Amino acid sequence: MSKNPNLTLTGPDLAALLCSRVCHDVISPVGAINNGLELLDEGGADADAMDLIRTSALNASVRLKFARLAFGASGSVGASIDTGEAERAAKDFAAAEKKTEVTWSGPRAIIAKNRVKLLLNLFLVAYSSIPRGGILEVTLEDPELDAKFKIVAKGKLMRLPPKFVEISTGEVEEAIDAHTIQPYYTVLLADECGMQLGHSATTEELTFTADVVAA
Repeated sequence: MSKNPNLTLTGPDLAALLCSRVCHDVISPVGAINNGLELLDEGGADADAMDLIRTSALNASVRLKFARLAFGASGSVGASIDTGEAERAAKDFAAAEKKTEVTWSGPRAIIAKNRVKLLLNLFLVAYSSIPRGGILEVTLEDPELDAKFKIVAKGKLMRLPPKFVEISTGEVEEAIDAHTIQPYYTVLLADECGMQLGHSATTEELTFTADVVAA
């Protein structure tokens, strides 16, 4: 598998942009927690304030746990991760926003952490393809050896994420920034794992795949 020519970021730039992405994901729920505490300090609607704090704290916690698996080291170098952890992280992530249902099928296995990170990042790409919510069907085949990951997205408003398509199959015309680092990282992980990404679209569903490339 030849290296994707679009993967040109240096290590420090990649790290900085991923950090910016994680901060962007958690700053909103953390800010909402602060707003709830301010309402309590003002002696306002205590029930509403506590509900806001609980919901926002859960959202922040779920996003941080997901980010730890999808972007973080998640253990020592060469560590393996249980796909059950990935399933739980993906379902919790979707449940926190209450707009997308996630189904998950396939054998549970302990596999190389970069494969788990790829799976979760492909999940994020698919999740972004149905911005108004819908259904994500995640399927794992032979995850320990000739792995194949498939995610089918169904929703009222669907579109293939243009930057993901551009980075994975085309030519990058604009510099990668904090908004586009996640699809870039997905392509990078596939390259590191020796897996080939694919995508297709019909009027009813979008499909995203990652397959081990035959030696």
